[in-house]
Amino acid sequence: MDMNFLPPQGRRNRVFPPSPPTLHSLASIITGVIVVSGLYFGRAVLIPITLSVLLSFLLAPLVTTLRRIHVPQFLAICVAVLVTVLALAGVGALIAAQIYQLSADLPQYQQEIEQKVQTVQEKTVGRADSLMTRAATALQRVTPTSPPAPPQPRGRAARNQPQQPMPVEVHTPAPTPLQLAQRALAPAVAPLETGFIVLVVTIFILFQREDLRDRLISVFGSDDLHRTTTAINDASERLSRYFVAQLGVNVTVGAVIAVGLAGIGVPGALLFGAVAALMRFVPYIGIWIAAIMATLLAAAIQPQWTMAVWTLIFFIVVDVVAGQFAEPMLYGRRSGLSPLAVVVAAIFWSWLWGPIGLVLSTPLTLCIVTLGRYVDRLNFLTILLGDQPALTPAQTCYQRLLADDPHEALLQADRLLTEMPLIDYYEQVVFEGLRFARNDALRGVLPAEQIARINQALLDIIEDLESVDDSRHATPEEEQARRANEAAKRKGGAKAEEFALAPDAGEVLCVPGRGAFDEVAVAIVGQLLARRNVPNSATTYDEVRATRAGMVNAQRSPAICVVSLDAPESPPYMRNLVRRLRERAEEATIVVGVGAAERDDGAGIADDPETMFPASLRDLVDDCAAALAVASGAVAPKLEVTRGQITGQTRARVKL
Repeated sequence: MDMNFLPPQGRRNRVFPPSPPTLHSLASIITGVIVVSGLYFGRAVLIPITLSVLLSFLLAPLVTTLRRIHVPQFLAICVAVLVTVLALAGVGALIAAQIYQLSADLPQYQQEIEQKVQTVQEKTVGRADSLMTRAATALQRVTPTSPPAPPQPRGRAARNQPQQPMPVEVHTPAPTPLQLAQRALAPAVAPLETGFIVLVVTIFILFQREDLRDRLISVFGSDDLHRTTTAINDASERLSRYFVAQLGVNVTVGAVIAVGLAGIGVPGALLFGAVAALMRFVPYIGIWIAAIMATLLAAAIQPQWTMAVWTLIFFIVVDVVAGQFAEPMLYGRRSGLSPLAVVVAAIFWSWLWGPIGLVLSTPLTLCIVTLGRYVDRLNFLTILLGDQPALTPAQTCYQRLLADDPHEALLQADRLLTEMPLIDYYEQVVFEGLRFARNDALRGVLPAEQIARINQALLDIIEDLESVDDSRHATPEEEQARRANEAAKRKGGAKAEEFALAPDAGEVLCVPGRGAFDEVAVAIVGQLLARRNVPNSATTYDEVRATRAGMVNAQRSPAICVVSLDAPESPPYMRNLVRRLRERAEEATIVVGVGAAERDDGAGIADDPETMFPASLRDLVDDCAAALAVASGAVAPKLEVTRGQITGQTRARVKL
C-alpha cells in the first residue's frame, strides 16, 4: 500500500461537514406542514373529491372500451356510472338481506352460543378471576390493617357542621318524533349524500378528462410538455391498472370465500364473502377482520370446534394464494410501494381521514410515489416509499465494506451472480464500489486501518468467488465451444479452439498502480485470466519502482497488464511506470486499464502505439489473452496491424 494515501502522523482525517440548512429546506418543511394541515382540516371537502378522482381512474378503462366500439361519450359515461351504482346497490342489498337472515336465525343457535361463551369465560375470565382472588388474599395477609375511622360528631358538634349541598339533576326534554327520525336517519343520510356528491363529481371528471389533463400540464409543467405528459399518463395508467386488477382480485376472493364457507356450512356465507371482498381494499388487516367474524360465528353455532378451524384454515389458504400468486401476476412483481411504506401510509391516512383514509391509503401513496418520479422536489418520497432499491449495487457493496460487514457483501454477491456473470459483477459492482472508496481515500476520510480492512475483506470475497460457475451466463457460442472442448477431452484429442498456447508461451504480468485499492484490482484481473486458462503472475508497484522495472523479463512476460483505478486520470506516475516497462520489455504488449484513455492534450499515459487502452474489464481480459496468443505464435495478426492493435477477429478467436 502506498504511503501517499496514509494520513500524516498526528493529523486527523478530514471529514467535510454537511452543508447547513438553507432557506429552500426551511420552505419545504413549512410547505409540508401546511399541506398536511390542509389535508386534515379540509377532509370534509377533500374526501369526496379524492373518491371521485379515484373512481374516475377505475371507470376510465370501461369508458375507453365503450368509446372504442363507437359508443357516444355521454352514453359511455352514463353506462359506466349506472353499472357502478347498480353494483353498489346490489352489494348493499345483498349485505342487508344476509344480515336480516342471519339475525333471524340467531335464536336457533342461542343455546350453542351461550354454551360456547360460558366455556370461553371459564377458560379465560374464570381462571383470571381465580388467580386475581388468590393474589388479593395473599396481599391482604401481608398488608397492615388500616387505623379505625374517627367517631362521628354528636350533639352540638353535629349541629355546628356545615350543611351538605342539595343535589340538583337536569333532565333534558323528551325528543320529538321528528328529532328521533333525524337521529335514526343521520347515519344513513350522510353516506348517501357523500355518495351522490362523488358520483356527480366523477361524471364531470370523466366528461372533462382531457381538459383537466391540459390544465394540469399548464399548471405543473407547460415548459416541459414531454415530461409532464409522461408523468400524468404514467400515473393514470398505473392507478387505473391497479384499481381494475385489485377490484378483480377482491371480487374473485369474495366469491371463492362465499362458495367455500357455504361448503363448510357456515351460515351467511354470501355476507362474509361480500365483507371479505370489501375489506380486502384495506391493506393487510382487512381480510382478517372478515376471517375473525366468520370464525367466531362458526365456533358459536357448532358444539365442536371443527367448523371454526376449517373456516380459519380456508381464509388463510385463500389469502396466501391471492397474495402470493394472483396479485403478483396481475400487479407485477413490483406494485410500486415497499411493504413498510404500505403500513406507514395506512397509519398516516387513517390519522388524517379515518376509515376512508385507511381504504384509500395505498392508491393515494402510489399516486404520490409515481408523481415523485417526475417531480424533482418530490423525489425523496419515491426513495422513501417506493419499492426500488435505495442504493445501487455498487453503493451497497461499498457500504457493507465500510460497515465492516463482508458477510453481507458476500451474500449480495451470491444474489447478483444468479443474474449476471462474474466478470460483470466485478466491473459493475466491485470496481464501481472501489471508485467510491478511492474518492474517499483521496479526500482523507478513510483511515489507514479501514483501508486495510476493506482490502482484506475484498481479497477474502475474491478468493471465495474463485469457484463460481458461470456456465449459466455463457453465450450460445461460448457454450458450444465449451461442449466441443469437453467432447475433445473425452476423446483424448486436442482442444477445439483455433489456437493453443505453447508450453513456453510465457505469462501475463499484472502490475498494479500505487492506488490504495489497486492490488485488489490486480487480484480480480488475475482471477479472471486464470478462469480463461491464461497464465499470469502479479507483482507490486514498489518492486517495479525500486528496481526500475528490472525484474520484468520480456521473454517470460510478452504481455504486461497495468491495472489501476487511477488510469482514467492519467497521473504522472502512471506514465512513468508505463515508460519504464517499455524500456525493459520493448517487444511486449502493454495493456493499461481499467477505463484508461488517451487524452487530447498530449498528456496521455503513453504515446506508444503498442500500448492498449481497453474500455471495459471484459476487453481488458480479452486483450491480455489475445496479446499472449499473438506473442506465442498461436494466432498471427494481420500484416498491416501492429502487435498492440490486435484485431477484433483475433480477440474473438481467443475468446473461444
